Amino acid sequence: MASFLFAGGRFLDPRADALREGIDVLVEDGLVKEVADRPIRAGSATRIELGGRTLMPGLIDAHIHLVLTEVNLQTLSDIPLTLLAAKGSVAARAMLMRGFTTLRDTGGTDWGLKAAFEQGLFEGPRLFISGAPISQTGGHGDFRKRTQTRFECACCAGVSFVSRIADGLPEVIRATRDELRKGADQIKIMASGGVASQLDPLESLQFREDEIEAVVDEARRWGTYVCAHAYSAEAITRAVRAGVRTIEHGNLIDAASARLMAERGAFIVPTLVTYDSMRQRGADFGMSKYSLAKNEIVLHAGLQSLEICRAAGVEIGFGTDLLGPLQGDQCNEFSIRGQAMPAADVIRSATIVNARILRQEGKLGELVAGAHADLLVVEGDPYRDLSVLAGGGERLAAIMLGGRFVKNAL
Repeated sequence: MASFLFAGGRFLDPRADALREGIDVLVEDGLVKEVADRPIRAGSATRIELGGRTLMPGLIDAHIHLVLTEVNLQTLSDIPLTLLAAKGSVAARAMLMRGFTTLRDTGGTDWGLKAAFEQGLFEGPRLFISGAPISQTGGHGDFRKRTQTRFECACCAGVSFVSRIADGLPEVIRATRDELRKGADQIKIMASGGVASQLDPLESLQFREDEIEAVVDEARRWGTYVCAHAYSAEAITRAVRAGVRTIEHGNLIDAASARLMAERGAFIVPTLVTYDSMRQRGADFGMSKYSLAKNEIVLHAGLQSLEICRAAGVEIGFGTDLLGPLQGDQCNEFSIRGQAMPAADVIRSATIVNARILRQEGKLGELVAGAHADLLVVEGDPYRDLSVLAGGGERLAAIMLGGRFVKNAL
């Protein structure tokens, strides 16, 4: 594999609060070989002159849904899996072009699409998948209509990717083991009501604690962890007390549940942009009045949840949770976060914090010796102006994934 020497630019280390000058970075065989504050001699490497641009690690989005291609998820029952895979591959490439070199899919994408990226059949970021999220009957992942009394076969339609239903210890254990068998990197459960679901109150508490504990135990024995969709403080407390490692959304968190998260070393992954996007355009794509009303509740609590978590010392990851046609708003999460967090902390959430969530410290989220050569060359200083990361990647002069340029306009 080709080697590259990056020189003449500014270097973004997410552990520091300002860019560094005079840093050379050598990439060999898909990895960062050396980072030095002196000139690196590498005669066989292709020298890349950055011309004062910023060299930084690739971004990580820890809450996405590649194959949930519709804002109104009930319409997925009319979409064949082949079309979902095609749409998901297009969405993944667009995210890569926005600078997201790693994605954690928290429900939907399966091992097949992940393998297609790894084999180079489609161009997309690194993927860490949850498979099908696990929901109780009547929970956030149960998308049957009130008139349905049983589950109909969805093996050929997209609704089969929304979730799988399990009730009681034998069923949740079996479902967890089966998703791990099928290649899930982590397990996702629905621990509270949600915005997109039509039949459950937002404040509802889903799964008994012994059911959550059983899922956590199965995941832990497999060597992985559980992430939980949860909004209310009580839902968050129950999940964290049962051993859940990452809370997804968490808009209605309070000080006590945040302190518990900090004590247990749990992460939170807010997804504020999705509520802003659904408020503006959700109705245009078939979102119901019931969902839009629930969306208003969590939308108004979003920034306060960041402040509560920061005060308690909870580590805050970066996620977006946008569905289908709203995914173009992905980078708006930076500007929304910037209203409540310093720019450096926003960058950290999308790099080194998310790397810790993925258990990929030293491999992703920073450019250090031995890390994957996933990097961006940015026009501007993200610490001073988060808008350089906005849009569709227009301010990204180059994007490298695993030591290979997927964009190079230098």
